[in-house]
Amino acid sequence: MSPKELLYVEDALGHEKFLKAQCQQAMNSLTDPDLKNFVQQMMQKHAELFGAFFQLV
Repeated sequence: MSPKELLYVEDALGHEKFLKAQCQQAMNSLTDPDLKNFVQQMMQKHAELFGAFFQLV
């Protein structure tokens, strides 16, 4: 992997980490169970994407 490609992967890791944290924050403030469940699924998806990008390194 070239240094530039590594920078792209590191960038993607940072974005996925941020999005997962945003979902967690939103989930903590939600009261509607359906909406909370949806955001939890989004958070899980961002965690999976983080893992996929992490395996590239």
